[in-house]
Amino acid sequence: MKTQLVVGMLMVAAQLALAQTPAKPSPSRQELKSKANQMAAGVRAAEAALSPAELDIAQRVQVGRLPCEHGAFVTLVSDPRAPGYFDVTVRNLKFRMFPVETTTGAIRLEDRKAGAVWLQLANKSMLMNQKLGQRLADACVSPDQAIVAESLNRSPAPSVLDAQPAGAAAGQSTDTTTK
Repeated sequence: MKTQLVVGMLMVAAQLALAQTPAKPSPSRQELKSKANQMAAGVRAAEAALSPAELDIAQRVQVGRLPCEHGAFVTLVSDPRAPGYFDVTVRNLKFRMFPVETTTGAIRLEDRKAGAVWLQLANKSMLMNQKLGQRLADACVSPDQAIVAESLNRSPAPSVLDAQPAGAAAGQSTDTTTK
C-alpha cells in the first residue's frame, strides 16, 4: 500500500513538473521557409559542381521530345538554373539527370537515386532502369540521329567481327608466337 502511495505521488509530481515546463515554441512558417531555401541552395551548389568534361558532354545532349519505339516519347529538357543537368520524362516518370564520362564516347546521363540511365548514341538513344534491369524506352531518335540512322541504313559500317587483322590481307602471317 505504501508503494502504491509513493508511486502515485511520483506520478503527480511528474505531471506537475511537465505542466510547469514551458513548451518550446514551434518554428514559424518563415523560419521553415528560410531553412528550406537554404537547403535548396546547398543542393543547387552541389549540383553545380560538374567537371569541365561533364559540362562538355552536356553540350552534346540532344534535347526535346523524342519519339521512341512502340509509340512512346521521351522528353529531355536542360535546366537553365543548373547547367549540365536535365529533366528526363517518360510516361509518368521523371528523372533528374547529369552527364557521366564514358570510355566509349557514348553520351550517358544518370539519375543515381532512381537508378535511371539515358544512353545517347549517334543513331539512337535509350532510357534504362538499372535497378529493375529493364529498358523504359528504346530506339528514341532525334532529328540529327535520324540522319545518322538513315546513312547507316544506306551504307552500313563494317562489322568489327569482319575486320581482318593488319597484314592478313597481304598474305602476311599475324602469328606472333615463336617456334
